[in-house]
Amino acid sequence: MHFTFKSTLAALAITGFGIAALAQDANTVVATVGGQDITLGQMIVMTTQLPEQYRQLPDDVLFQAVLDQLVRQTAMAQTIDGKLSLEAQLAFENQRMSFLANEALAIAAGGAVTDETVQAEYQKLYVDAPTEEEFNASHILVETEEEAIAIKEELDGGADFAGLAREKSTGPSGPNGGSLGWFGTGMMVKPFEDAVLSLSVGQVSDPVETQFGWHVIILIDKRAKPAPELAQVRGEIENQLRQSAVEAEIERVLAATTVDKPETEIDPALLRDQALVLNK
Repeated sequence: MHFTFKSTLAALAITGFGIAALAQDANTVVATVGGQDITLGQMIVMTTQLPEQYRQLPDDVLFQAVLDQLVRQTAMAQTIDGKLSLEAQLAFENQRMSFLANEALAIAAGGAVTDETVQAEYQKLYVDAPTEEEFNASHILVETEEEAIAIKEELDGGADFAGLAREKSTGPSGPNGGSLGWFGTGMMVKPFEDAVLSLSVGQVSDPVETQFGWHVIILIDKRAKPAPELAQVRGEIENQLRQSAVEAEIERVLAATTVDKPETEIDPALLRDQALVLNK
């Protein structure tokens, strides 16, 4: 009998004395319990489902713990064959359908997210969308209309807005000269926003009443709201794409599926009658 160098290496590897270990993959058997194999793939999947604190264990400790758990589960599962109660059978079937449905939707959602689809959605939502405006305004907040009217008269007479705000405003922005910074529509209460929208840059409003008191407002500047960078909104876009794909897939499947419901009327209260599935 003749052996080549390659076949000799293979033989050594099989007997555990070789230079290179045999290739290991998801199908590699790590234990056999009652004739049922446990594979490395099963261990990997269980590991990914563990809480983070367990996955931080040393590899050898984690390996043994996961293997022990799968051995126990396999041994115990073999004792239940043919002994499931009706409730357990129904729960098992519900879980099976839920798992398969989630896998189907995950496939649909995963295919929806690519660099191309993300870029296209970003273009639609932020680049090609109608431009929103942002406003930079300051205000002076006081308790009464009379105070607000007096402040407006001072401003019309040439008083410094920021100086009056620091002196007289009761709002938290007063020490900062009344500055509210940049804000978009929907961020301020409606009477305040309506007043801002009516102003030209540099114009001071008449007194405006809100639930916070009386305001005198100056519009410092306005601009087109800048689009965020793609990196800032990528996660949000990916979630939207996945959700849209899931909804579309559910609609597609249901439209192609025949759903029959019996004409017999079923009492909705039976939904709470657990006795129908117990002890059977």
